[in-house]
Amino acid sequence: MGFRNFIKEDDGVGTVEVVLLLVVIVVLVILFRERIKKIVTEALTKINEDSDKVIKDK
Repeated sequence: MGFRNFIKEDDGVGTVEVVLLLVVIVVLVILFRERIKKIVTEALTKINEDSDKVIKDK
């Protein structure tokens, strides 16, 4: 069952509910934009540092 079938189903979540869920997600991302950016930046920095260590160890 693909995504298109999921969207077309009448017995599942309605379009209004999906739109409301997307609106809530967008609002949360906007509200916590700086915190999300900080977390992602820290994670990518840590990954980069750890990958440099692995490369140097080989």
